[in-house]
Amino acid sequence: MFAELLQDLEPWPGLHARTWAVLESLPAAVQRDFLDDPRFQITIDNYTPEAGWTLWMPVPGPPGEGSRCVVLRKRLEWCHAGFAAWVIAHEFAHAWLRNGPWGEISDVEEAADAVAAVWGYLRPPGTWADFFSIPS
Repeated sequence: MFAELLQDLEPWPGLHARTWAVLESLPAAVQRDFLDDPRFQITIDNYTPEAGWTLWMPVPGPPGEGSRCVVLRKRLEWCHAGFAAWVIAHEFAHAWLRNGPWGEISDVEEAADAVAAVWGYLRPPGTWADFFSIPS
């Protein structure tokens, strides 16, 4: 069901699997919302130090219909699994909220955190360095 959405992640099998697992765990209504919107996409950040990065995505829709593009970084393939799942869920929450508020939560970052938490993805405790230490 999600193969087409995840095709950009195929060169990174770990990230592909992590993203699939999060996407599969989301409520059915959220999954359907993503699958039914041709503007929704999942892609990889292609940043390179000398060249910068390029991203092609559909333009946002009318007011209240913000971007539906989820851009993930390659390092989510090897960083701490719980942190990666939270980041992926957080980014899906932004897309579901169309980068907007949620209920009484007007800050878009706090709104995405709250939605991710409702979906079962809490930010793991620890420092940023803990999340990105290379696994042994």
